[in-house]
Amino acid sequence: MATIEEKARAVREDLAEREGVLVAFSGGVDSSVVAALAHEALGDDAVACTAKSETLPEAELDDAKRVADEIGIRHELAEFSELDDPDFVANDGDRCYHCRTMRLGKMFETADELGLPVVCDGTNASDADGGHRPGLEAVEELDAYSPLLAHDIDKEEVRELADAYDLSVADKPSMACLSSRIPTGLEVTEAKLSRVEQAETLLRQWGFSQFRVRDHDGLARIEVGEDELEAALNPDFAAAAREHLTDVGFDHVTLDLHGYQTGSVSPEGTDSAEDEGETPASGDDAGGAGEDEPLVEDVFASEYPTAE
Repeated sequence: MATIEEKARAVREDLAEREGVLVAFSGGVDSSVVAALAHEALGDDAVACTAKSETLPEAELDDAKRVADEIGIRHELAEFSELDDPDFVANDGDRCYHCRTMRLGKMFETADELGLPVVCDGTNASDADGGHRPGLEAVEELDAYSPLLAHDIDKEEVRELADAYDLSVADKPSMACLSSRIPTGLEVTEAKLSRVEQAETLLRQWGFSQFRVRDHDGLARIEVGEDELEAALNPDFAAAAREHLTDVGFDHVTLDLHGYQTGSVSPEGTDSAEDEGETPASGDDAGGAGEDEPLVEDVFASEYPTAE
């Protein structure tokens, strides 16, 4: 079996044969490693491009700019709006397909404008583990090149390479686009995306590292990592969260005692946007399929035992 060093060398040699590449770049660990490998292989003929839209948190855009600077790669922005697509807004089980199709389509347009013949994304070998992956269908249909997948580099190895390149995102938690916080079947709107982003910015400022704020049509369901659940149960945090999240537009604020779970609002039996690499954003971070109660009408439908 090839070592991680051998795999990385094979990726660089592969990319060096291209006349130029545009890397769909979220600033997450997967796309950052692809950008570092491409920059090492091609120098100025490699460009990182971030798709900027309402679903990309401002903090993630700032991270992308910073990491591109760390790598030394040229960084471009391509602006568009997923909300222009009624299929995306409807938020059915293929929302990730519609999103990835638009994002990658914008990447190909930008690559064509820059005279770059190849568009790369951050899909890694761990992402192609079966299951319903609508975002990956878009990657295949548009014929984007996934060098990590092509050379069998999995998520653990991606983080090893990020460490080797001394990238600040080597241990960055998964971060998918903001629309993944809205349960399947509920319309995606700019107002919902905005209040989710503001709510998650507050949690980040309060020191939480692994979290989501799910928007159940005006009800905020806060998920935090298991090791941070005790802090979230603090009465002072509860009071502050209720005050600030209602200020940004939520009607009610709750804490999910299950803690953070990827795909907790995605269709049952499918993988969420958070499980499609980055991000989200181009593969920001993979995990397992959503396995808890996924549909909004089922969020509080569990029957709780009562004393007899």
